[in-house]
Amino acid sequence: MSVSLGLPRLRSAGPAPSGAPTGAGLMDRHGRRATDLRLSVIDKCNLRCTYCMPAGGLPWLPAAQLMTPAEITRIVTVGVHRLGVTELRLTGGEPLVRPDLEDIVAAVRTTHPELPVSVTTNGIGLTTRAAALAEAGLTRINISLDSLDAATFRALARRDRLADVLAGAEAAAAAALAPVKINAVLMAGVNDHEAPELLSWALDHGFALRFIEQMPLDADHGWTRADMVTADQIRNRLATRFRLVPHPGPREGAPAELWDVHPRTPTAGTGAGDAPLGTVGIIASVTEPFCADCKRTRITAEGRIRSCLFSHEEVELLPLLRAGATDANLAERWRAAMWAKPAAHGMDHTGLDSPDYVQPERSMSAIGG
Repeated sequence: MSVSLGLPRLRSAGPAPSGAPTGAGLMDRHGRRATDLRLSVIDKCNLRCTYCMPAGGLPWLPAAQLMTPAEITRIVTVGVHRLGVTELRLTGGEPLVRPDLEDIVAAVRTTHPELPVSVTTNGIGLTTRAAALAEAGLTRINISLDSLDAATFRALARRDRLADVLAGAEAAAAAALAPVKINAVLMAGVNDHEAPELLSWALDHGFALRFIEQMPLDADHGWTRADMVTADQIRNRLATRFRLVPHPGPREGAPAELWDVHPRTPTAGTGAGDAPLGTVGIIASVTEPFCADCKRTRITAEGRIRSCLFSHEEVELLPLLRAGATDANLAERWRAAMWAKPAAHGMDHTGLDSPDYVQPERSMSAIGG
């Protein structure tokens, strides 16, 4: 597989591409409207997960290049008031590395009382901050957890912090950051056998589990199809202990396809097998892409617009803001960036085994998941 290292291309901030709307929301040329904003608050992380970062870490952005709470709030306001954003997810890196995360959440909540605001985190530090984040106005939380075995967790994350993550999930539940969602990435021969156990644990704790196919967004550019556990393989693993039934509710552009979880064998004469134990989601970005229904727009930690997680281009927004641009100026540039969004991420056209497929230069931590 070809890889292209370095920074993503910065697309010219000149006139909007031909046909770009001037008054609509974040439309693209393929009829999609982005309403879900994923905004990274930092690129730094305190774990070194093998599918994301090299063991030695990455060169972090200087603090001066990161958006301040006021700048984040301004960008969110442009998105909500002028471009139709209806949901905000704060990402990283690891958002809890920022000591002012509560200030960011509070500033957004004060400005937008009805906006759903969530955070994706590895959970380390939640034991002391979950209550404060809830008080600041956080709506809910996603916690990354790939294994319940301490040795396996240490091998994947390169840090011995499983106990901290488990305690963080409990703290989030106690702070009523519901539903607490758990994100799990399975690796072949490493933790894929834990799929049923992870689901059983999540159901017992009232957490909403989402399995995510490993994506070619690792900083080492060592992703291979052989190491990826596909959605179909995840379902087969879960079927050894549970019976999955497609969830009847509409997906509405959500990344996860939901399944109702039932006991594998109904309890005779009780009818217990008829009621689902809960749900499980599978996000199959690689093998079952959902690009046609994508509703996401992304802002990186240094304030660049990224139309697609797998994009090779970014458009500067923060320098324009710091130069004194009006909200209308910021909205125009954002619209133009999203108008140029590709129809798909490319994996479904060339295939990941094709020499023509080029992995994005940035890792997930630098993009913001």
